[in-house]
Amino acid sequence: MQLLNQMVCSVAYQLHITENEERKLIDQSTVEAPLTFLVGSGQLLAKFEENLMGKSTGDKVNFLLAPEDAYGNYRMEDIVSIPKANLAHPDTGHFDEEIIKLGSVIPLQDQDGNPFQGIVKQINQDDVSIDFNHPLAGKSLDFEVEILEVRQATEEEIAHGHAHGPGGHRH
Repeated sequence: MQLLNQMVCSVAYQLHITENEERKLIDQSTVEAPLTFLVGSGQLLAKFEENLMGKSTGDKVNFLLAPEDAYGNYRMEDIVSIPKANLAHPDTGHFDEEIIKLGSVIPLQDQDGNPFQGIVKQINQDDVSIDFNHPLAGKSLDFEVEILEVRQATEEEIAHGHAHGPGGHRH
């Protein structure tokens, strides 16, 4: 059976990036713990799924995603200075250098309450520079993928917008 839109696919994969001319494994799933997804549900990178379309159980495919097809190019304008007062601890009202450290990932919310994260790049006397680029922005993603299973999605999976495990899914 060939993989098409709105089918369920299970894969084992390795994801590598190249930094300083060194190829590094940064993520993977295995045969024992595969990545299972509903194709076309928006859960995965569109170009990742595109490279698997038409493939069948047992197929192996290697492909490289350019930054613009993955997490985008690195954008300097996504590094923002935020006043320390805006990052004060909610209980004490003070900026806590034990929590907000250089390199730490901090959770934030926009004005609508939507969560997002940033990485602390620099701490100055009055403000903190936070990088809101995705950690893989500007990186080419090198995938090695083995298709473990391709099957028709159930009506429930399509309605819910994601694959369910053995025995169904309870919300």
